[in-house]
Amino acid sequence: MRPARTPDWRNLGVMLRVVLLVNALALPALLARNRNWNLLPLDALELAARIEPALLLALLTLFVLAPVFARLGVRAGWALVALVSLAAALGSDLLNAWDASTGTGLPVRELLWSQLAALAVMVYFTVQERALGPAIAQARMMALSARIRPHFLFNSLNAVLGIMRSDTRRAERALEELSDLFRVLMRENRDLVTLGDELALCRQYIELEKLRLGERLNVIWDTEGCPDDARVPPLMLQPLLENAVYHGVEPLPGRGEVRVRVERAGRDVVIAIDNPAPDPSMVRTGQAGGNRMALDNIRERLMLFFDLEAQLDAGLQDGVYRVRIRFPYRVVT
Repeated sequence: MRPARTPDWRNLGVMLRVVLLVNALALPALLARNRNWNLLPLDALELAARIEPALLLALLTLFVLAPVFARLGVRAGWALVALVSLAAALGSDLLNAWDASTGTGLPVRELLWSQLAALAVMVYFTVQERALGPAIAQARMMALSARIRPHFLFNSLNAVLGIMRSDTRRAERALEELSDLFRVLMRENRDLVTLGDELALCRQYIELEKLRLGERLNVIWDTEGCPDDARVPPLMLQPLLENAVYHGVEPLPGRGEVRVRVERAGRDVVIAIDNPAPDPSMVRTGQAGGNRMALDNIRERLMLFFDLEAQLDAGLQDGVYRVRIRFPYRVVT
C-alpha cells in the first residue's frame, strides 16, 4: 500500500474541498448562535467575516508552501498545516484591527476554531488517502491492465509468424516490442510515469499494429512541443491509440490516419488523438461499449491523480473522432 501523504495544496479540487469542509463545520455554530430566523442572514455575514479571511489566508499560505510539503513527512506536514492555520487566524484578526493594548486579549475562540478546522481537514484527507484512495486506485489499475483485447495478442503473434521467414530481424524486434508492451501492462502501475516513456510505449504498440495492417495504418506524431518529463498515469495513451486503431482504422476498407498531438499550454499539457469516424453500419458488436469503458476508466484515473485539474473530452469534431486530454504539467521534484 502506498504510504499516506499530505495533499497537494496547489490542486484546485483539494482547495475546494477544504473550503466546503470548513464552511460545513461553521454551519452548526451559525445555527447554534442564531436566536431569530429573521437575523440569520446577518449572523451568517458576521460569521463569514470572521472565518473566510482566515481561511483564504491559510489556503494562500499553503499554496505558497506546497513545495515544502513535498519534502516533509506526513506528521511534519500536518504539524505545518496546524501552524499555518494558527498563524492565519492571528493574521486575520490583525487585519480586523485587533489591538492587544485594548485589553481584549488574544482571540482564544478564533485560535481554537482554527485548530479544530485544521484537525477536521487532517482527518478528512488522511481517511481519503489511506482508506479510499489506494483501494480505488488499485481497482482501476487492475481493471485497465486486464482490459487489453485478446485479439491484439493473437493478431500480433500471427503477424510475427507471417514475417518470420521473410524478415527474421523484424520478427525478432517485434517479439521484443511485444514483450516490452506486456511487461508494462502486467506490472502494478500505481505511480506516475514520464510522458516520454508513455509515448515510447505507444510507438511500440503502433509498430506492432503496422505488422498486421501495413499501409492501411498511418500515424502522424506531432510531438515537437511535448514535455517528456511531465508525469502522467501509466497506460493513459496506449488504450486510446488502441481504440483509435480498433474503432477508427480497422473497420475501413482502405487507408486510415491517426494523428497524435502533444503540446504544453502554459501550466498544462494538452494531448489530442484524432482518428477516422467509423461508419455506424460497420461498427462491430461491443465496440461502442468497449470504447466508452476505456474512456471512463482513463477519466477516473486522471481524477485520482490530478483531481479537478484534469479533463478528458471525446466526440466527433470536423468529421473525425477526437479525444482531448488536459492535465497539469508536473515533474518529479
